[in-house]
Amino acid sequence: MSMADRIEVLCGDITALEVDAIVNAANSALAGGGGVDGAIHRAAGPELLAACRRHGGCPTGEVRLTGGYDLPARAVIHAVGPIWQGGHAGEAELLASCYREALLVASDEGYRSIAFPAISCGVYGYPHEEATEIAFRTVAATLAECPELERIVFVAFDADMEQLYEAAREQL
Repeated sequence: MSMADRIEVLCGDITALEVDAIVNAANSALAGGGGVDGAIHRAAGPELLAACRRHGGCPTGEVRLTGGYDLPARAVIHAVGPIWQGGHAGEAELLASCYREALLVASDEGYRSIAFPAISCGVYGYPHEEATEIAFRTVAATLAECPELERIVFVAFDADMEQLYEAAREQL
């Protein structure tokens, strides 16, 4: 199976996907919030917040694993992306770390499928085109270390993001 065959793009609701793990674009407190983070917490139920509280937060660029609770996904990998500060505060490295660490955790857990939202592209203000390039470049580089991951889904929140994802996928 080629790398391009392992990666798919769709526009839709990440909380409805039947995958082993979905990635949450979380805040450092792992406290739920707006956007995809709030949607995942609402769909997973109150047990998700309780599990997040046991972690005591998560630094930017790192991930934490919880169960999926009421989600179709077995697990949630909470990734804390960087807040865009103009591109000179290590944002690219921190964003890449979120994607790399999420894949490595999924691999360590033996998962075969994972779905990503557009980390840091909502209220954190990361420029979408640059974030997409980092996401796809990092996933492509990391997949060699994760042969059991057969399905990587990039879930777009709108048609514009879906087009950026499709263009990045075509470059693989």
